[in-house]
Amino acid sequence: MSRAVRFHEFGGPEVLRVEDVEEPQAGPGQVRVRVRAAGVQPYDCAVRAGWTPPGVSGPLPRIPGNEFAGVIDQVGPGVTEWAPGDEVLGFGQLGAYAELIVSPAGQVTRKPATMPWEVAGGFTAGTQTAHIALEVLAPREGEVLLVHGAAGAVGGAAVQLARAAGALVIGTAREANHAYLRSLGALPVAYGEGLVERIRELAPRGVDCVLDGAGGEAFDLSLGLVADRSRMLTLVEHGRAAGAGVRTNPPARSAARLAGLAERYARGELTWHVRAVHPLDRAADAQRDVESGHGRGKVVLLVD
Repeated sequence: MSRAVRFHEFGGPEVLRVEDVEEPQAGPGQVRVRVRAAGVQPYDCAVRAGWTPPGVSGPLPRIPGNEFAGVIDQVGPGVTEWAPGDEVLGFGQLGAYAELIVSPAGQVTRKPATMPWEVAGGFTAGTQTAHIALEVLAPREGEVLLVHGAAGAVGGAAVQLARAAGALVIGTAREANHAYLRSLGALPVAYGEGLVERIRELAPRGVDCVLDGAGGEAFDLSLGLVADRSRMLTLVEHGRAAGAGVRTNPPARSAARLAGLAERYARGELTWHVRAVHPLDRAADAQRDVESGHGRGKVVLLVD
């Protein structure tokens, strides 16, 4: 047996329980990973609250978590590129809040030796989401990118990647996170009344593209700030995007994309902030932290 965090009914964080489960076994084309760390994100909270990801079926219970890092301890038939003992980052849809997870061999990539486990466990989703979004928006040198929710995991990665492409980045965040955004190369602006005016003061020639990681009022006001709505992408307002002419992220995560981002981290070109680390048996507290919506960077579970 091994341990995993499961829920048997939808609800708040209190439905999460650490339980003994049968050890999963690697099948053809799969690897089994002994998890060292797993990221905690809004996606996981939505799954716990009742949202079913595309392609997922079957009755409860379920194990949340779609990003992880750990050590391969079993390879299935047909897998030749991995061996027990390899340290990897990986992604999927469910199952990462656990001591063991089985993953397609093509959805893991090698962990850089210099990357701490708490960074590795929460690195995958935020960096890939930001990288895909910027691939869609394609901010060019000298253009202005507005990032809502810039102090979060996705926002922080987007700021760095856009700055590396030569864009000027304006990031919305609480004032407590402004120094952090400046350290990443963004021009911070505070939420609240007068936000449009503050943005226009920083970008008198206008905003070229928008990455909306906040939704609500931020989504609404951005519609009037960007000239071409096809260069606005929301990570939150999926139900409103198409009607407003706004883009959403395509399903484009890949091991190759993740490997490239991990290499950028290893070269010192991309930093990753972990704001809180919780043990596996405090998964409910970790999700409460994420749902508070107030912290910078990433929340991670460490698995002993």
